[in-house]
Amino acid sequence: MLNIEIPGFHTLCLEHLVLDFNGTMASDGQLLAGISPRIQALARELTIHVITGDTHGGAQSQLQGLPLRLTVLDAKHQAEAKLTYIRELGAEHVACIGNGRNDRLMLQEASLGFAVAGTEGASIEAILAANLFVPDIHQALDLLRAPQRLVATLRG
Repeated sequence: MLNIEIPGFHTLCLEHLVLDFNGTMASDGQLLAGISPRIQALARELTIHVITGDTHGGAQSQLQGLPLRLTVLDAKHQAEAKLTYIRELGAEHVACIGNGRNDRLMLQEASLGFAVAGTEGASIEAILAANLFVPDIHQALDLLRAPQRLVATLRG
């Protein structure tokens, strides 16, 4: 669990990290370099979940061996499915990272939402729904690993 007190924002009591795959952790279906060690480090404190429509069909093989739970969604109603997923976990204990329009509802509902751009860019709806916008997944994961940076950005 990660406990982070952010004056003027709220105290984060995070148990779960929910990540989108394509456009967030992967480009054209290929896991980005440097993601695996960050996921392994964060898995010591958080339960890691990847929830994806798996556009390219390779999420399971790309994530094999990493300490996480993978959920592949049907093509329809993905935004609502992601929202339901984090609500079932307890959204107040969830940090989310995503880039797509189908991530907007979970980014808004989560205790902490990161929108990332990466090679696919980011939906303006995802950016507006998130608490933070960062250029790529590496920076989002590093903020969770160095929480004082979050305090500096989010404090009131």
